Amino acid sequence: MNYNKYFDHTMLAPQATSTDIDKLIKEAIKYDFKSVCIAPSYIKYAKEQLAKTDVLICTVIGFPLGYNATSVKVYETKIALDHGADEIDMVINIGRFKNKEYEYVLNEIKAIKEVCGNKVLKVIVETALLTNQEIKTITEIVLKSDADFIKTSTGFSFRGASFEDVEIMKSIAQDKLLIKASGGIKTGEDALKMIKLGASRLGTSKTVQIIE
Repeated sequence: MNYNKYFDHTMLAPQATSTDIDKLIKEAIKYDFKSVCIAPSYIKYAKEQLAKTDVLICTVIGFPLGYNATSVKVYETKIALDHGADEIDMVINIGRFKNKEYEYVLNEIKAIKEVCGNKVLKVIVETALLTNQEIKTITEIVLKSDADFIKTSTGFSFRGASFEDVEIMKSIAQDKLLIKASGGIKTGEDALKMIKLGASRLGTSKTVQIIE
């Protein structure tokens, strides 16, 4: 089985330079990863470098805290797509969700999906900040939104994805919604277990060492 295509090869550190992005792109081509996940400001550059490959460009919206106004997230998404992004990973408004403003959260995801059209939308819910019941509830909301994936984490909170997070999401999502596990995946064992539990995509900066 080719596990390489499970990976979004990720570099979202705020101090990432063009040298870091070049290294990420070269590794993604060498190992034939599904995508590079990069900051929006590098999309145009990455698009040029990856033009003759099938490596996709994934970027992040409302990242990493998610509390921008919906209109800002929608505009950010439009620019990212115009610049050449293939996949969008957006962060929900976590505070509004915890405040039980479920319509707000759903409408925001729908607004961004409308802009995405047939481009893949992944919804980052930051499971580190949610209870198990809240993980179930947000999975149900994402299911209603027409988004393609629910994603565990930004990698910027106090923990990333846990096996339990993925199990809970899968119990609700079944086969109707894909799952991306991200944050804290460092070993081949971690990656394989996440896939076994139901993750269809993995986001990590340790991609090369996992594959090797």
